[in-house]
Amino acid sequence: MRSGNQSVLEYSPKHFILLGVSDRPWLELPLFVVLLVSYILAMLGNIAIITVSRIDAQLQSPMYIFLSHLSFLDLCYTTTTVPQMLFNMGGSRKTISYGGCTVQYAIFHWLGCTECIVLAAMALDRYVAICEPLRYAVIMHRPLCQQLVAVAWVSGFGNSLVQVILTVQLPFCGEHVLNNFFCEVPAMIKLSCADTAVNDATLAVLVAFFVLVPLAFILLSYGFIARAVLRIQSSKGRHKAFGTCTSHLVVVSLFYLPAIYMYLQPPSSYSQEQGKFISLFYSIITPTLNPFIYTLRNKDVKGALRRLLERMGKLLMEN
Repeated sequence: MRSGNQSVLEYSPKHFILLGVSDRPWLELPLFVVLLVSYILAMLGNIAIITVSRIDAQLQSPMYIFLSHLSFLDLCYTTTTVPQMLFNMGGSRKTISYGGCTVQYAIFHWLGCTECIVLAAMALDRYVAICEPLRYAVIMHRPLCQQLVAVAWVSGFGNSLVQVILTVQLPFCGEHVLNNFFCEVPAMIKLSCADTAVNDATLAVLVAFFVLVPLAFILLSYGFIARAVLRIQSSKGRHKAFGTCTSHLVVVSLFYLPAIYMYLQPPSSYSQEQGKFISLFYSIITPTLNPFIYTLRNKDVKGALRRLLERMGKLLMEN
């Protein structure tokens, strides 16, 4: 008769096989090129926004503090998934170790929940800027912004810790094949051969707290913003006020809609075939698009990037 420890060891895999985005071999090279280019663009775009937000004197308002953290989150998002994916696409063994898989979904869920709260903090910033413009500097002071960011990171880590503790206890029987390009908690729950009722319930509660609550706060904030903007007599003033919020609303939509579709269905009914394309969207496409959304819609960011490039050009000419 086996002991409990032996039973756990028997069902603890050394690695998982990742099937990737597509099961068509002829698509691997085009996908590799597209993902590599997307990753490079995401790295360059987000690093550029972080750099100008830190060094440009005109980008020191609370909005750009949150924007630099959002860019850092997007930078980490893509780095958590894409390098492993490109490595597997370029080799014959498409595997990831059990430890590597655990680290990957732990970091991914940490970043995802942190981003939910950072996006809510950005909505608060826009609400105060438009609805309480005379008290903006008093309300949205730097210590408050730093506290909001700290709460986001610590809360995200707490959620990730709970998910890891529950998921690492799941036994995995039979073939350890994930029909995805990276490790994610719903896919891990789906793969387990044990009763996952506790995992399902915990995931649902945490998703409701970290996705629906911030989203409700964002929608409420923009409801007040829309009411305040519609009271502005000048059409030019209304256009300018809405313009400051458009980029954030687009980013919120690109992030929340796939996440809601992905996580608000019970993991027991989770479709890996659908899930991997949704995961591809919010883990790679959204972080790649975000820097361009903020750059193309924001004159201050475009001006800061232009000044940075001019400064770099002068340094190169002097050398």
